[in-house]
Amino acid sequence: MLLRSFLPNLYTTDIYQIDIKVLKEKGIKGIITDLDNTLVAWDKPKATKSVEDWFQQLEDYNINVIIISNNNEDRVKKFSQPLNIPYIHSARKPLRKSFLRAAERMNLRTNEIAVIGDQVLTDVLGGNRGGFYTILVVPIVETDAPITKFNRFIERRILNYFRKRGKLEEVKNS
Repeated sequence: MLLRSFLPNLYTTDIYQIDIKVLKEKGIKGIITDLDNTLVAWDKPKATKSVEDWFQQLEDYNINVIIISNNNEDRVKKFSQPLNIPYIHSARKPLRKSFLRAAERMNLRTNEIAVIGDQVLTDVLGGNRGGFYTILVVPIVETDAPITKFNRFIERRILNYFRKRGKLEEVKNS
């Protein structure tokens, strides 16, 4: 079924609700994460203290991390470099190429990596197509860059389809 490509393995409010210990127990050794509206609001240039702490927690669990974003190099570099987090910009998600390049850079197999993002049509679809464990988070803010607004309309329809069929639990934004 084609729609299964849009179904995340996990759906949660934000990155802080992801149990890193459970991921580790599932054999996850690396995380590919989106940037905008996943880690920080799309219009915020720097990491918050809580995002920095989350990255530290990943490091404590010996989990590699790389940021992949469809945004331009300037945006992604300004966010990632101060944190010393590797990144791939202009990723062209949901195409698999950047996801697989990230896996290669981490020297991990796809089944050892979780993909985290706030968009079904880019992060979840790309991650699922590449054979990764996918985690969908509720977008940090309800406003989006203009290019994302159309995607959100389609995503709402897909998520409602899964909810009605009991394949996706409702998540409340806290």
